Amino acid sequence: MDPMDEILRQWQKENPSLSLRGMEVFGRLGQVALLASNVVETNLARFGLKLGEFDVLASLRRSGSPFRLNPTQLWQGMLLSSGAMTNRLDRLETAGYIERLADPNDRRATLVSLTEKGLKLVEEAVLSHTQNEDTSIQDLTDEEINTLNSLLTKLKLSIEKSQESNKG
Repeated sequence: MDPMDEILRQWQKENPSLSLRGMEVFGRLGQVALLASNVVETNLARFGLKLGEFDVLASLRRSGSPFRLNPTQLWQGMLLSSGAMTNRLDRLETAGYIERLADPNDRRATLVSLTEKGLKLVEEAVLSHTQNEDTSIQDLTDEEINTLNSLLTKLKLSIEKSQESNKG
């Protein structure tokens, strides 16, 4: 039994006519999201990073050498406002992990680039991050992981479809 089981039992007792299927799925997703967030953030704190800062560094790293993107590519890829991205970039630049460079193809634009210090940090953080996540799912078989990923993708698409139909 976990807390969600008790919540469902209470609702079933108090109002047996309620459909609790969605509540159970969303409740468990919420619990897992909180736990997962804590696992990730605790690990990244060892590197002096918050998740949003890590996301910027990891985006630059996975973009490939020379590890440069323009700010628009960064904030659109992370579904952030440009203001939120600017704040993250300011913190990372102050720490010496990134630098802003003039775009050689457009004098009005800038590029965000990893510094050597930033590249070293993100290499260490990504390795720790992936090991940390793998440890967190160690009790699942490969088949269960594949099934879970497939079901989460299907659920995400279902939620997106539901949101679209509610707009119209």
